[in-house]
Parts: sequence; C-alpha cells; structure tokens
Amino acid sequence: MSGGVPDGVFPGNTAIVGVHEHESRFSPDKSEFQIMGECAREALADAGLAKDDVDGLFGASMSMGMMGIVDLAEYLDLHPSYIDGTNIGGSSFVAHVNHAAAAINAGLCSVALVLYGSTAASNSVAIGTGGRGGADAAASFTTPYGMTTVGSYAMYANLHMHHFGTTSEQLAEIAVTMRRHAGLNPNAKMRQPITVDDVLASRVISSPLHLLDCCIISDGGGAVVVTSMERARDLAKRPVQLLGCGEAVTHQETGSSDLLTIAAAQSGAAAMGMAGITHDDIDLAMIYDSFTITVLATLENLGFCKRGEGGDFVGGGRIGLGGELPVNPDGGGLSSNHPGMRGIFLIIEAVKQLRGECGERQVDGAEVALAHGTGGTIGDKHSGATLILGAG
Repeated sequence: MSGGVPDGVFPGNTAIVGVHEHESRFSPDKSEFQIMGECAREALADAGLAKDDVDGLFGASMSMGMMGIVDLAEYLDLHPSYIDGTNIGGSSFVAHVNHAAAAINAGLCSVALVLYGSTAASNSVAIGTGGRGGADAAASFTTPYGMTTVGSYAMYANLHMHHFGTTSEQLAEIAVTMRRHAGLNPNAKMRQPITVDDVLASRVISSPLHLLDCCIISDGGGAVVVTSMERARDLAKRPVQLLGCGEAVTHQETGSSDLLTIAAAQSGAAAMGMAGITHDDIDLAMIYDSFTITVLATLENLGFCKRGEGGDFVGGGRIGLGGELPVNPDGGGLSSNHPGMRGIFLIIEAVKQLRGECGERQVDGAEVALAHGTGGTIGDKHSGATLILGAG
C-alpha cells in the first residue's frame, strides 16, 4: 500500500476512453432517454467499442425515479452486470466515474457507460428559482417561507462579502471569463461577449446575485465510457487516466456549522492526495458553476487560494485561457450549457482538453485536469465529487 491506497487500485489503473456531449441546447422533439441513447452511441464510437461491450451502466437525471436506471437499461436494451443510479445532484456523474473505476477494479464490470440527459429548457423547468420541496422533509421548514436555491447561494455570497470584503465586481469577472470562453465554443448557448458592467446592470435575481451571475437553462446530455487502462491502450483514442478521486457531503450537522466550508475541501484533498499531486501540477480546472459564487467558493475550498482570497484570485486573467489556472474553457454552466445537473460536462471537456481536441479553446500543454462537481446548495446540504485526470 502507498498513502493509504491499496496497490493496483489507484492511481492510473482505469481510464476514460470515450466521451460525447449532445450538441443541442434545445431539443423539444426528444426525450431524456433519447438524448442519453444518442450520446451513448457516439461515446462508444469515440472509444471504438460497441453496445455489446457495455456491462456496467451508470446514470441519473432530474426525473429518473426509483427504478429509473432499470428503465434506462430497458430503453438501451442493455443487460449490465453492474448498475448504479446514485443521484447526489450535479456531482452525480463525477461520482459515477469514481464508482465505475471501483467496480472495474473489483471485477464487477469491464466497460462502464455513464449517462445523463435533460430537457429542462424545452420543459420550462425553473432551475434554481423554485422551492426545494418534494420528498425532503427538512425543506418544509424553509420552502414555505421563500427559500430557493438561488436564495441560498445569494446568502452564501452575502456571508462571504461580509467576512472578506468580496465584491460584486469580482464575482462578475467570473461570468465575463466564462462568456469569453464560450465565444470560442461553437456549441455554447451564450456566445455574445459581456463586460463587468453588463453583469452588474443585469437584473438582480437574489441580492447580490444578478441574472448574469446565474447559470443558463438548456437541454442537453452526455456520455462517458470507462474501462481498465490495460484495455484502454488498444482502443481508438488516447486514454485519459483516472489518477485520483474523492467524494464528500456537507450539511448543517446537529447545530452551528461553518457555512463557508463546502464539500470540495474534503473531496478535493482526497483526490489530490490519491493522485499524489499539488495544485501547481494542475493545468486546468473544470468547476461546477451554477452561480459565480460557486466558482469562487470551490476554488477556495479546493485550496487554490486561501479562504477569503477568492475574489482577488479570479481577477487579472488568472482563470482565463492563457492564465495560471484556466477554468471551464467550454464556457461552463454560466454560458455554454446547464441542463439541470452539469457534472458530466465537466468530465467531457476535461477529457477533450487532455486529448488536445478543443480547437480555439484548447489549453496549451494540458496534461493534468481537475473536475469538481457540486450537487445541492453550498451553505446548506450539498455533495462534492472531485476527479484528477491525466493524459494517458
């Protein structure tokens, strides 16, 4: 054993060998499963594999119920020997890659297919602005009184501003950078350049968050194929190795908690420890950007800067292409796509970057990427999942 990790399990023993992101941002003529099926076909082709090679199925969506993963298997006409319908919000698919690697190493499956599909835009789903009721009994104490997802993130932003003097202008820099990246992505939904003044002039959704501080709403989907590194070497594309992974949850505990510490602090440390790397080794970061404050909070908690220094860290071009730490070169959820649960797109873009396939938005010399997904609401109940990926 080395560093608490069993020999032969991690790092580098499994790889992502195929990916596909659904090009459409509005698909009123398609179902979630149809989007997943189209993505599955293209990702398997990307890997040089066939449907019959798949014996592990992983998936989640905003509408898949208790038997959803079984329904998906039926739709795809698959009979997997391993299934995982874990749903922990937007980080689900980052966690699925971790789970797939564990299953492959345990001999429970050999080729894992991770899927997501959503028709949030064509179904007019008000992501982030509606209440959080449903089966969550605890939500009954907040939802009737107006608490929303965007409201919770706004409260986190206000708390950060109160403690550290973070400004709306600093948050706006994140939105401007993501839009600049989206302008280089032909599939991005929002490509028109914006300025800090544009962000501040956009209407307030939940103070201090403006419209352009919030993710867009789109349809979309994606697929990721995972297998052993041994098998990956014989497939169609350059494999991308899974070097490290971590998962965590953060909640209100049984009393007063540190609201500014989010799950990324735990999952990021675990992933980087497993990979045996430092922050300086990371060439790009794919960070869940439901709101601009999500990016700032995640960068701090992942340790790229100290707590309270996120506002300064995101300025000066540091997180833009050509900067010290390019973040979300595809434009992220703020400008490219956000069909409700965005974690799978973090992985897809990271893989494409490490294979050198991103054209104008390519990060020069990208060899190591971090992908971090967030599910739920920072400052409240949420999940975090982190992957460290390396060019094979």
